[in-house]
Amino acid sequence: MTATPGTPGPAGEATRRLTTAQALIAFLARQYAERDGERHRLIAATWGIFGHGNVAGIGQALRETDPAMPYLQGRNEQAMVHAAVGHARQSGRLSAHAVTTSIGPGATNLVTGAALATVNHLPVLLLPGDTFATRPADPVLQQLEVAYAGDVSVNDCLRPVSRSFDRITRAEALIPAALHAMRVLTDPAETGAVTLALPQDVQAEAHDWPAEFFAERVWHVRRPAPDPYELGAAVRAVRAARRPLVVVGGGVHHSAAEEALAAFAAATGIPVASTQAGKGSLRHDHPADVGGIGHTGTATADDLARTADLVIGIGTRYTDFTTASATLFQHPGVRFLNINVTGFDAHKLAALPLVADARTALEALTEALAGHRADPAYVTEYTEAKARWERRVDAAYATPDARARPTQTQVLGLLDELVTDEDILINAAGSLPGDLHKLWRTRSPRQYHVEYGYSCMGYEIPAAIGVCLAAPDRPVWALVGDGTYLMNPTEIVTAVQENLPVKLVVLQNHGYASIGGLSEATGGERFGTDYRHRSADGDFTGPPLPVDLAANAASLGMRVLRAGTVAELRAALAEARAADRPVCVHVETETPGAGQGPPEAQAWWDVPVAGTATRPAAVEARKEYERHSAGRRRHL
Repeated sequence: MTATPGTPGPAGEATRRLTTAQALIAFLARQYAERDGERHRLIAATWGIFGHGNVAGIGQALRETDPAMPYLQGRNEQAMVHAAVGHARQSGRLSAHAVTTSIGPGATNLVTGAALATVNHLPVLLLPGDTFATRPADPVLQQLEVAYAGDVSVNDCLRPVSRSFDRITRAEALIPAALHAMRVLTDPAETGAVTLALPQDVQAEAHDWPAEFFAERVWHVRRPAPDPYELGAAVRAVRAARRPLVVVGGGVHHSAAEEALAAFAAATGIPVASTQAGKGSLRHDHPADVGGIGHTGTATADDLARTADLVIGIGTRYTDFTTASATLFQHPGVRFLNINVTGFDAHKLAALPLVADARTALEALTEALAGHRADPAYVTEYTEAKARWERRVDAAYATPDARARPTQTQVLGLLDELVTDEDILINAAGSLPGDLHKLWRTRSPRQYHVEYGYSCMGYEIPAAIGVCLAAPDRPVWALVGDGTYLMNPTEIVTAVQENLPVKLVVLQNHGYASIGGLSEATGGERFGTDYRHRSADGDFTGPPLPVDLAANAASLGMRVLRAGTVAELRAALAEARAADRPVCVHVETETPGAGQGPPEAQAWWDVPVAGTATRPAAVEARKEYERHSAGRRRHL
């Protein structure tokens, strides 16, 4: 990316004497990102937990440095990254947070969050403390020694999960490293986690810095235009297709291309299916929207995918959930046209590539296809299928008995009754993402916030904090099961401390519901997936554990509303939505009976089953696995 220098430092000041940490914070406070004339502070705040690797460096700098850098106090390093990612996504990748930690466990706790950020192409700046560069004492507290390499520390764990990694072993090395970090954070093709490992002695070292280093810089986020040759090939492919299908991914949201997509769909009549990351690119009631695609998709989208002769991928990575593990796109002559800002993803599935910004490419493609429309019979086909699916959603959401304990899908139905375009729903793991992908009626581009690139348990609560910081005037819901809650509830304390009105909905079903179902389907017989006491035979089949998650949330400072019935839940959700402080709605869900719950999976997902087994469940599961896997194909 290119940066435009702003106003220089005070007249006559050639240098400023600061520590490396002070210089870094002062530099970050003057960085801005701009796209389409919209400008944001690039590093809006810094999360931190202090220890001997950063307390006297970055910690002291945050206290002293002018201009000031807002500071946010976290409770868990992984959670701080999740909060930063939530903020970045809600900000359209135009604003990010930094995260600073001590050395050792503080630094290694960043790894999962960094992987999540990088998988989802979301910017976050990681500033882990590191061991001494000068080695006055070796080893130091929390240092993991590597006998064959004296220049390796635990921070090197962050290399494979970062888009850029640097270790600042001399003060003056900060200048090129910091500029490079800003370039990567604002590059739409490269962005993700960026790590600057900071030895604690270098952080505290004083140095004379050129004043120009602290000049305001504006980093322009580019919109690469399509190559004319690739655009021509794309136009010819679309015109030749008889059953085209668009598959949208997170790149549509990252590009703010939702309006361009709606215009393209309206002009061409081509149906639009969505991955988890792409859901909400069209409103649920747009005539061309056919819902989620793949293993957790709708029957409408998956049936269209099986017969599509051209699949137009826009901003998608084509994960196995999207492709049903390479079994979904079954038309003998199916071809792919991929619009993506990265050449790596644009060439997947032997596609015709259109390497460009999603919005720019869609606008160019719409103009070049002027007058072209999908076959009216095809439009009628998917319109009628969409209406049939909506009736299945209504049935899953229905709550005929207000005195009954609600099922998980009925919880979603009650939320569906309540929310408006303004509400934001956050989820990441368990059985909820599948239900949401199939059923949720997304009303606005930023409403559906399901992190399924890394599907990380424990993401939802901290991410909701980051979203609240980015969108303070919108209702933010974090939907979690008991398994996810137990993974990472600590940032409830942060929400209480900052008085952020997160609406936490805890669905208690006494175990790992999603993995339990998967275990049953693959011959595992739900082993180790229920939260229960051990029975006499040593298995986990005794009574449910007496865990009170509502009491736990209350002990962390959250107001808690307990709901035992559909009627109580409806009232609790309405009260939570109106609240101006953090609130938790706790509900114990009912296992759906016959004919209840979400529709079954409409496409396969490849989870290998034991090739040899003695238990009947595994033997039968293997037969089913071999039947499905026979449908895999290479798209060449």
